[in-house]
Amino acid sequence: MAPDGADTAQAPEGLPLDALRTFAEVFGRIKSGYVEAVDDRALLSSAIRGMLGGLDPHSAYLDQDEYRDLRVGTSGEFGGLGIEVGMEDGFIKVIAPIDDTPAQRAGIQAGDLIVRIDGKPVKGLSLSEAVKLMRGKPGTGITLTVVREDEGNPLSIEIVRDVIKVASVKSRTLEPGFGYIRISNFQARTTEDVLDAVATLKRDNPNGLEGVVLDLRNNPGGVLNAAVGVSDAFLERGLIVYTEGRIDDSRLEFKAGPDDVLDAAPLVVLVNGGSASASEIVAGALQDQGRAIVMGRTTFGKGSVQTIVPIDERTALKLTTARYYTPSGRSIQAQGIVPDIELARGSLTLDEADAVAPLTEADLRRHLPDADQDAETGAADDAAEDTGAADDDAERIAAEDYQLSEALNVLKGLSLYRRAGRP
Repeated sequence: MAPDGADTAQAPEGLPLDALRTFAEVFGRIKSGYVEAVDDRALLSSAIRGMLGGLDPHSAYLDQDEYRDLRVGTSGEFGGLGIEVGMEDGFIKVIAPIDDTPAQRAGIQAGDLIVRIDGKPVKGLSLSEAVKLMRGKPGTGITLTVVREDEGNPLSIEIVRDVIKVASVKSRTLEPGFGYIRISNFQARTTEDVLDAVATLKRDNPNGLEGVVLDLRNNPGGVLNAAVGVSDAFLERGLIVYTEGRIDDSRLEFKAGPDDVLDAAPLVVLVNGGSASASEIVAGALQDQGRAIVMGRTTFGKGSVQTIVPIDERTALKLTTARYYTPSGRSIQAQGIVPDIELARGSLTLDEADAVAPLTEADLRRHLPDADQDAETGAADDAAEDTGAADDDAERIAAEDYQLSEALNVLKGLSLYRRAGRP
């Protein structure tokens, strides 16, 4: 009962006594009638897991081992197969395999549904129970049975467990003036590693960076502050992301500071269905701010915020407390980031064995020579050599990674547009 004159709409909701009596009744029946004796702590732990598991796929109760693995995982080294997973229709869904891990090398792909682990069905298992089955000592083997969208029959994939050491950021020069930065997941040091990667690309390209491809494909996310820091590195002002939830602490805004590390050089962001959470924050911020062209496939759509709430020194709750929104107010949750340019996953085979070079004016007999040809023969030869090297790079990239090749082509177009003095 609220006191006289109180605002009953603001009165806290009372405990559901009938439901608590039912819980106590079920607890007592299990204790007295289950086929085997059950420890009270085990029953209560299962009840807590059930409460959180019934909320959404990302809320969970973290026991001592899980809490430790979470803290170690964000630092970039942990044991296992190297996959980020979630729940879907009672099965384990692969959000993304992590680069250079046993899972990726074995052929696990984003979107795979794991239906059996070492022949045992995963239907009915909680996410934490399934993860425990997949963990084990480095060097031991495991067989995953997966259902893949494009395959008619389930696939049996054997993987050898290993200690996972994730290099969050990798970079290289694709062609003179055009850089590539790959972020495999967002860790505590990812922002610093991206800044180091940009500095290295600038040193390797003394004539200046004309553009960069930022690859977030199959990046399952990670630390929020790292996503904000990476976005800030390429922005000079404006909102990056904001969150909304029921409590005041869950309503936050993150804004960019001055200084774009690329000095406004064109930026293309590659994403796919395995790009989730923090990756979607970066892609959404750069897209909404008009700072980058986003290419690839629609992202995973994990736009919820999980807060780690320690219960004691050994256990914690991972509780969904808010939703992410892009600067323009778009919700990422269950929507994802739709790319500006859709790119299907494909491959390109280069076969020029039977190709015949097209006929040009220079091939015709008695063609008129270029008036400046003799004076600039050396320069022309050098230019031809440079063009040949660039063509070789382009063909190699196209054969290895069709989507990256298309991103590089768009980046070149943006660079030419910029050099022409267009806004």
